[in-house]
Amino acid sequence: MEFTKYQGLGNDFILVDNRHSSTPLLSPEDAVKLCDRHFGIGGDGIIFALPGDKNNDYTMRIFNSDGSEPQMCGNGIRCLARFLADLEGTDTIGKSYRIQTLAGTIIPRLEEQGQVKVDMGTPFLLAKEIPTTLTKAEEKVINQSLEIGDQSWSVTCVSMGNPHCITFVEDVDKIPLETLGPKFEHHGVFPERTNTEFIEVVRPDYLKMRVWERGAGITLACGTGACASVVAGVLTGNCDRFCTVELPGGCLTIEWSETDNRLYMTGPAEVVFKGTIGVVN
Repeated sequence: MEFTKYQGLGNDFILVDNRHSSTPLLSPEDAVKLCDRHFGIGGDGIIFALPGDKNNDYTMRIFNSDGSEPQMCGNGIRCLARFLADLEGTDTIGKSYRIQTLAGTIIPRLEEQGQVKVDMGTPFLLAKEIPTTLTKAEEKVINQSLEIGDQSWSVTCVSMGNPHCITFVEDVDKIPLETLGPKFEHHGVFPERTNTEFIEVVRPDYLKMRVWERGAGITLACGTGACASVVAGVLTGNCDRFCTVELPGGCLTIEWSETDNRLYMTGPAEVVFKGTIGVVN
């Protein structure tokens, strides 16, 4: 099987040309093996470029490194846009794709200097949409108290097609992410588990973020998480609608537009290497 490895701010993915079939070439179990950084290719997930439909150019499917399938991945879809441009032999600035995901249609657009701007759609804010049982189904989850161990955390929850739990802290570098992350992800108030973002407000237009991704653990970046964090910051009065979000792997530019209520994310996507690997089916 041929593949191309891409990374977006250190969030790395194995990209597979699956345009000949609407069924992914590999199983979730294969994904676990190939994402292993010692015995496989290594990656936070595998992304398949599948055929589109009458309303979309392509379809995106992604398996996390633990074999689970998220609805969407912001860094991943930027990498997919670059991958599609490489497959088509076009790298035209301004070229955009309509890509069907489990979170709906997402539209990435190629920009200068390897950047990709993505229309991430509108955020979902009601508890039933996230989903979480932290409050009533028809209510927003803003500054709700969540007990983790012997500590109470003030959290705001947002869905970008996948669930996010955001909490604001004084110093994000002091957060023991490896121990806290799993406790948030698997807390009983999140029936579909959750991504978790710890945010330090440097300035109203500059956030510093660390993330525990559902199904992948500690990663260097998370595009949907950066979007969700800006939404949470606006809802709690912590940040502006236009922000730079600094992640361990680099920075994303996020805008939550007042005009159309949509999130726009801009960041890099780069080829790491190409290769072939034997796959037993």
